[in-house]
Amino acid sequence: MNGSRITGIGHYQPPRILTNEELADMVDTSDEWIRSRVGIRTRHIAGPDEPVDELAAHAAAKALASAGLTAHDIDLVVVATSTARDRSPNTAARVAHRLGIPSPAALDLNVVCAGFTHALATADHTLRAGAARRALVVGADEMSAVTDWTDRSTCVLVGDGAGAVVVEPCAEGEEPGIGPVLWGSVPEMGNAVRIEGEPARFAQEGQSVYRWATRQLPPLARQACERAGVAPADLAAIVLHQANLRIVEPLAQQIGATRAVVARDVVESGNTSAASVPLALSKLVERGDVDSGAPALLFGFGGNLSYAGQVVRCP
Repeated sequence: MNGSRITGIGHYQPPRILTNEELADMVDTSDEWIRSRVGIRTRHIAGPDEPVDELAAHAAAKALASAGLTAHDIDLVVVATSTARDRSPNTAARVAHRLGIPSPAALDLNVVCAGFTHALATADHTLRAGAARRALVVGADEMSAVTDWTDRSTCVLVGDGAGAVVVEPCAEGEEPGIGPVLWGSVPEMGNAVRIEGEPARFAQEGQSVYRWATRQLPPLARQACERAGVAPADLAAIVLHQANLRIVEPLAQQIGATRAVVARDVVESGNTSAASVPLALSKLVERGDVDSGAPALLFGFGGNLSYAGQVVRCP
């Protein structure tokens, strides 16, 4: 098959903004403590009447408009989320219903912070196989709903939001706009990031994840570039899972991506889990920080400890 490409993109965040100063009135923390450790200044928080499928649908509608398509053009909806309020109907089905998509295959993927890059690869493979014509791929999470707001080690990290892309087949002879995925996991570190218990609560072994990310992400990022046939020096953008500014910022230099714009959305959005990669990419595109057709490395990592990355051409 001819491969696929991203033709539309959009994002959405709830209007309520929670600042570090406000958090300092809730738990024993400070703006300086948070910024020095993870780089976060603000985050968006959904209200009780804003379920995750609503955030996802807002972002998806913007992606459809960006691609110049309607709901009737979509026959596959893939939503990456780990914070759906219900097990069934799944989030993808609810998004399809909100948008009026008539009869799509509707799949949820729970790969936590690496969910969107897994979902994008799944859509790419599905289109390559001819099992769908056009896909809507969404990363959406409400981490605030699974956070212990008395735990200063985790509540300062999280935010809510959604990002979405439309994926369409490439024309005959056109270079694929979504490169081969590099994905995998580290099962022995599966408990390093978790959402478990009753009620479900987010917890992590922050230092273990930080050490893994700073040591393993550079060689994995280079491998993803190699699979796409793109040299790191030719990347126009790097969009990592927005977990920690101290992980995000050094990667470009470590892999030799000297021309790349590095997404730093964690500063204003916090860790939005599966939403973080498409949310940050959408903002780069919206601001004009990357040109249409320019190569960008997307890489998600986190829960399970799973990871997935690919080089895409920006819409």
